Amino acid sequence: MTYYQKMTPEGYRKIKMEIARLKKDRPRRIKILQAARALGDLSENTEYTEAKRELGHLQSRLRYLNKQLNYAEIIKKTTDGKVDLGKIVTLEIGQEKETETYQIVGRMEADVTKGKLAFDSPLGQAIMKKTVNTTVEVIAPAGNYQVTIKAID
Repeated sequence: MTYYQKMTPEGYRKIKMEIARLKKDRPRRIKILQAARALGDLSENTEYTEAKRELGHLQSRLRYLNKQLNYAEIIKKTTDGKVDLGKIVTLEIGQEKETETYQIVGRMEADVTKGKLAFDSPLGQAIMKKTVNTTVEVIAPAGNYQVTIKAID
């Protein structure tokens, strides 16, 4: 069974851009490693150890990002008036009626501090496929609360 990672076209582009940036930086990192190796005794060469570790991190990140692209399922915005990936929703949260606006995104793109909410988070799951003026209960580890969908763009 193949598991596909849902993401928006914007999220896919960001991953491609990061891969391009890392590939561009790789030759510089290799030169740093080669220069450190030329310094001699590798057992006590902290420059070599550090350069090798940094190149390893870069290579690991590239493998991870490429895997994300290989298993990406790009979701296009729908116009059915329901909460879905790529859409921006305005929510009224809790008894205080605090208003928050989020873009619904895939797990890899999620960053609540930047207004990007994962569709499979407790809040995301509660509002997916719902319409404006729908009130739902969010079941979250920190406790349950009510959310009303005020707008979907």
